[in-house]
Amino acid sequence: MISLFRFSSTHPVLFLVLIGLGTGEYAYEVNIARPPLLFQGAPQAIDKRNTDTWFRILRNHGFILGYSDLRGNPLWVEYALANLTNTSALKRPSHFETDWRSLNRVSHDSFRDSGYDRGHMAPNHAISRLYGKQGQTDSFLMTNITPQKSNLNQRIWQRLEELEAGYFATHFGKIWVITGPIFNRNIERLPKDWTVEIPDAFFKIYITEATANKPSIALAFLIPQSVNGKEPLHKFITSIDDIEAQSGLDFFSYLDDNTEASLESAANPRPWHTNFVNKQLRW
Repeated sequence: MISLFRFSSTHPVLFLVLIGLGTGEYAYEVNIARPPLLFQGAPQAIDKRNTDTWFRILRNHGFILGYSDLRGNPLWVEYALANLTNTSALKRPSHFETDWRSLNRVSHDSFRDSGYDRGHMAPNHAISRLYGKQGQTDSFLMTNITPQKSNLNQRIWQRLEELEAGYFATHFGKIWVITGPIFNRNIERLPKDWTVEIPDAFFKIYITEATANKPSIALAFLIPQSVNGKEPLHKFITSIDDIEAQSGLDFFSYLDDNTEASLESAANPRPWHTNFVNKQLRW
């Protein structure tokens, strides 16, 4: 503090320039860079005194997330999906990278021999096809990764990712996805990295943008780590209100109150149904 005071006293003009640059960069980040990656505002902690829901917003190429250094997990990750038909797949990287922005320095090896997969929240396949190599590289940062049991990660979670990219985004033209972990009070951590807490369940929220002729519709899933991977997806349909209560996060705060209440209280898959989707939900 003394050094900063001395610097501001001896170099007042330079000090003001640096303050202005920092303020301008923050304003650019909040007002210009982040909004295109968010639908109706960033998620917010319901109780700002609850440290378990504290996060820092990290912007990536094609997606954005709220990262908890205290839990070693992204608490929420948001991305938009569009039709993948005319896009090309990229070769999958073999290694995950530590994010220089994280305080706890979670690494690829943090998960080794843990019994948990490195579970993508923003999915490699869709992000790489829509947002290219930089998007894929960012999706392999450990701030986008959370511990998932293989029956969840390689079965049900993969089916949801295929459904959102293969049908929802194609049928609706564009959808928004918010996803993340749910924790209960029984805290478990990775054996090789105690900065990483193991989630008990995961959520996915899908929502469309309203048009002049169609209102927004939403569909939410809450899936426990304990699945065997063969369950029908419709078993895990829930409401956004339920996810908010369990995550401690408030979504879509920019929506008008009536629209928000209607969307978040419903647990109705019918607006999303065709024969194809119905088969996927019940498979």
